[in-house]
Amino acid sequence: MDNLVVLSLLALAPILVIGVLLVGFRWPAKYAMPCGYVVVVLVALLVWDMDIAGVAAASLEGLITAATLLYIVFGALLLLSTLTVGGAMATIRAGFMKISPDRRVQAVIIGWLFGSFIEGASGFGTPAAVVAPLLLALGFPAMAAVMVGLIIQSTPVTFGAVGTPILVGVNDGLRGGSGVAERSTEMGLTHSEYVAEIGFQTAAIHGVVGLLIPLILAVMLTGFFGPERRFGDGLAIWPFALYASLAMTVPSVLVARFLGPEFPSLLGGMIGLALVMFTSSRGFLMPKDTFDFGARSSWSERWMGNIEPGALSEPAARMSLVRAWTPYVVLVGLLVLTRIVDPLNEFLTEALSIPFDELLGTEISTSVEPFYSPAFMLILACVVAYGLQRMNGRQIGQTWKIAGRQLAGTAVALLFAVPLVRVLIQSGPELNDSGLASMPVTMAEGAAAISGGAWPAVAPWIGALGAFVAGSNTVSNLTFSQFQFSTGEQIGVPPENVVAAQAAGGAGGNPIAVHNIVAASATVGLLGREGDLIRKTILVTIYYCVTAGSLVYMAIYGIGFNLGTLMMVVLVAALVGLVVWMRRQAPGPSGAGRGSRG
Repeated sequence: MDNLVVLSLLALAPILVIGVLLVGFRWPAKYAMPCGYVVVVLVALLVWDMDIAGVAAASLEGLITAATLLYIVFGALLLLSTLTVGGAMATIRAGFMKISPDRRVQAVIIGWLFGSFIEGASGFGTPAAVVAPLLLALGFPAMAAVMVGLIIQSTPVTFGAVGTPILVGVNDGLRGGSGVAERSTEMGLTHSEYVAEIGFQTAAIHGVVGLLIPLILAVMLTGFFGPERRFGDGLAIWPFALYASLAMTVPSVLVARFLGPEFPSLLGGMIGLALVMFTSSRGFLMPKDTFDFGARSSWSERWMGNIEPGALSEPAARMSLVRAWTPYVVLVGLLVLTRIVDPLNEFLTEALSIPFDELLGTEISTSVEPFYSPAFMLILACVVAYGLQRMNGRQIGQTWKIAGRQLAGTAVALLFAVPLVRVLIQSGPELNDSGLASMPVTMAEGAAAISGGAWPAVAPWIGALGAFVAGSNTVSNLTFSQFQFSTGEQIGVPPENVVAAQAAGGAGGNPIAVHNIVAASATVGLLGREGDLIRKTILVTIYYCVTAGSLVYMAIYGIGFNLGTLMMVVLVAALVGLVVWMRRQAPGPSGAGRGSRG
């Protein structure tokens, strides 16, 4: 079969099945993902002509990867239960409440700023796994906590794990590709410098698109979870939200320009967190009113998981903030050291790596790095907490039982979701007898054939699709960077602009990545609500891809009567219209302006 349209639709079929079941029918991921896996296996065997050994090897690779993700989730759950049982979380919650009891402010500081810092240090879904349980412990509904953790996994993601999506995703995705060496030479750059230039362009895109992410976060928090369901309640903190955004994005872009792609999110998040925490403690731009979620009895059952929000026992003697926060400081310190100290990094990733070579006799190989994983750092932080909080053996055993019980609920979905992804990605000519490109590349080729010169506006959506399927900006960039580069050359535009659009879109797709959602949900005991979350976070992905596509199109073709400018005009008009509508939601003397509870 060589009909590109039909092949593209068949390649898309597993994703469509998952989307319909999760979002349309609101099936839990533990049922939707196995259905999607069956579809991808059938397409791989019957259309892509993969042999059974290739499908089995790709699935086994996925199971190994899923196990590493469950390892991270367990570490996050263990740290939460340790800090809760030991009483540190009560102190941490009180500390944030002293800065501001306002849930909007807490979400921005903990989610956007602390989450960006954790993303820069670790990546791979760790921020949501850390942020969501912390917000839950502060009294957020479980679904609201996960939503915040997922939304902030957008702007900082391109430079997560000390720049891995650029240094591994884009770099390895382009290395040796057709035309790449010639283009970098034409620009007077080495390959590494060319990749760094793409990183800076991506950071610049994020600097513009990310400007509104904290405000969008606040608006969605109040509109979906506020007692009156008023989006306008979130809009009310726009000065603080924009300030918090600039506190992170400005340093991030500057770091990308002058220091390269390793540290934009790490340093941007750290600088922004320190600055905003300092100024907020002195009341700078703090809202005059205080937003909270209302009485717990008024919350929808679908907001809540099986872990009680704010269910923290007060310690007999309140520990100091320094002692309570020390496990998180240890966690961040370990993550940073293991990522930036080269001898330590090499020892953990090479000497202590467990290889799985040529699975089932195929070319598929992978490895596990158990002591480099964020999970190991989370467990070490727990060990530190046991000592600091003077926990006895019974309490320590209780934390492991709690974490293990909570982990069991997420295993099924991840153990099907990741193998599905690996079958999609490994379906290329190396493992099929049809000679077809892999399913993700086939989908992208179909989209390019339809769009033509408008491709720069479409490119971010391919990045988002890759992140949705793989749950990783890095994997999305590895899969599509060369394709995006080649497409840019074919339509006669600077290919580095198109690859930057890919990287930005890949970050924007992370909030809807299914196994990110499953993993983050598990840390707060929220299972089977993945479709509800996607219905919300997809709004962020749409905003990200539309805005990034418009910016890249205008950067290439200029501002004028063209698609990019038209997209930007429509976007601005839509945002203005939303602001006007949200302002009309403001409470009036007769209760006018109450939002819908639907």
